[in-house]
Amino acid sequence: MHTKEELYANKIFFNAALPLIKVLAQDVESIKKQYKNVHAVIQVSALDPEAEGGKTGMHFVVNGSDDWLIHLNKVDPNPHVELEFKSIEAMNSFFKGKISPATLPKMRGVAKHFGAFKAFLMSLLKMSSVLSATKPPEKEEDKQLMVKCMFYLLTSGISQLNKMGHEEIHDWTLKSPDRVYALAVNDHPEVSAFIRIKAGKSRAGRGEYKRAMPFFTLRFDSFDSALGILLGTDDMLESVKKGHLIMDGAPEFGGQLGGFMLAVGDLAK
Repeated sequence: MHTKEELYANKIFFNAALPLIKVLAQDVESIKKQYKNVHAVIQVSALDPEAEGGKTGMHFVVNGSDDWLIHLNKVDPNPHVELEFKSIEAMNSFFKGKISPATLPKMRGVAKHFGAFKAFLMSLLKMSSVLSATKPPEKEEDKQLMVKCMFYLLTSGISQLNKMGHEEIHDWTLKSPDRVYALAVNDHPEVSAFIRIKAGKSRAGRGEYKRAMPFFTLRFDSFDSALGILLGTDDMLESVKKGHLIMDGAPEFGGQLGGFMLAVGDLAK
């Protein structure tokens, strides 16, 4: 029997963290090149006696570096490349950096589809380095990538927890009218994300929400300011006082959103 925390963490890894690989394949030139000639179904799965078919997972359908489809909560019976974990607990430990013989996945398709496997492994390593960072990178483009990935992870993670019935988050969405909460960096509309909630339902999105003005936006004046909060190295109140963090909306909603972001971050650590 899985604990709620294990199930929550596993859903965040499957449905919020792993989809970031598509972002890396499109934004990081060294990784994008690796997928140029890749045409494959690449899957990550975990054995689970409580799941339909005894297995849970997600997969990518990759046709070159620019044509990607992501299938969440779907197990392909015949992927070209697959990382299969022996349990969701083993998968969670692996992605939290607790790598040992007990947490390593079975790797299928390595010999026959080595190019796809190599590209995917490089993507996983890059994703791990971005999400496990404890200090900002030096290059501006690397800071931008890190902020974008973290924005996507946090908004998607909050939405996934709501859909799984996380008590505090689901209660928040259940009582809410139609509202959009956004994360943004000044002068960088390409680095933004949002979550739309209404009456218990939620949807995370990438980029700016353009249908209406968001109800609340957590806005940063630079990538450095964003990373100071996202990495937990800056104090939120001090950042607000100095103008590094701008709350477009009532401050109490900023604290609420920040608390849910921390919940996602704690589950992914």
